Amino acid sequence: MNRLGKRLGLIIGGLTLLKLSCFTVDETQYALVTQFGRIVRTVTTAGLKFKWPWQGRRLFDRRLQVYDVRPAEALTEDKKNLVVDAYVCWHLEDPEKFLKSVTNITGAELRLLDTVWSALAAAIGQVPLEGLLYDETKATAEEPSPLQVDEMLAEVTKAVDQVTRQKYGLRVVDVRLKRLNFPEQNKQSVFARMRAERERMARQYRAEGEEQAMTIRAEADKEKEKILSEAYREAEKIKGEAEAEATRIYSAAHSADPQFYKLVRTLEAYRKVLDDKTTAILSADSEMLRLLTRGREAGQGGD
Repeated sequence: MNRLGKRLGLIIGGLTLLKLSCFTVDETQYALVTQFGRIVRTVTTAGLKFKWPWQGRRLFDRRLQVYDVRPAEALTEDKKNLVVDAYVCWHLEDPEKFLKSVTNITGAELRLLDTVWSALAAAIGQVPLEGLLYDETKATAEEPSPLQVDEMLAEVTKAVDQVTRQKYGLRVVDVRLKRLNFPEQNKQSVFARMRAERERMARQYRAEGEEQAMTIRAEADKEKEKILSEAYREAEKIKGEAEAEATRIYSAAHSADPQFYKLVRTLEAYRKVLDDKTTAILSADSEMLRLLTRGREAGQGGD
C-alpha cells in the first residue's frame, strides 16, 4: 500500500512538473519566459513550448490593434483652428522592449496618444486649411484641389513609427484621420463665411447665365429679323410676279373681247359694292344703272 501511494505521488508530481514546464503559444501571440522577474527568453513561434517549472511566462497579442486617438484642437499653417479626430493602426513587434517600457496595452495607448498628437499637430501646422479639405468648387480636371492629407499622414506615420519602434517596441502601420471639424465657438462664423461664398458664387452664376441668355436672345432676334426680311422679300417678289401675270391676263382678255371684259369688270364691281344691305343712289345716265336695267345691250349701246 505504501509502495502504491509512493508511485501515485511520483506520477502526480511528475504530471505537475510537466504541467509547470509546458505551455502553448498561439499564432496570434508572443511569449516571454521570465525567471524571478527577469526575461530569459522570447518566443515568437507558435506551438508547444517548454520551460523550467520555476520559470514564468507572459503572453502578448501580436495582432493588429486600432486605437482611437482622443479628439483635440490643432492650428493649420494659416492659423485656422480645427478639431482633429484620428486613429492609429499598430501591432506589437518587440515584446521584451514592450514589457520593459509600457507593460500593457493601456500604457501603450498612452504613449501612442502623446507621440501621435505631437507629430500630427506639427504636420497640420505646416499645411493650409485648403490642403486638408477637398473643395469641389475650385477643383478642375487640369488643376485639382490641392489636397495634401495623404502625403501629410504618410510622413506622420513614418515619424511616429520610428519613435515607437525604438522606445516601446510597437510598430505603427498607419495614422489616419476620421474627422476634421471646427470648434463649436467658431462654427457659426465659418458657416456664415461659407454661406456668403456660396451666395457670391450663385450671383456670379446667375449673372453669367443672364449674359448668355441675352446673347442667345440677341442672336435669335437677329436670325428672326433675317428670316422675316427674306420671307417679306420673297413674298413681294411673288406678289409682283402675280400682279404682272394678272395684268397680262387682263390685257389679253381686253384685247380679245373688249365688251365682254367691260361686262366682267362691271359685274365684279357689283359684287364688291352691292349686297342685301346696300342702298345705291345712281344718276339716270350712270353706266352701272344702265347695265342693271338694260343688260348687255345697254353696255354695248354706250360704246
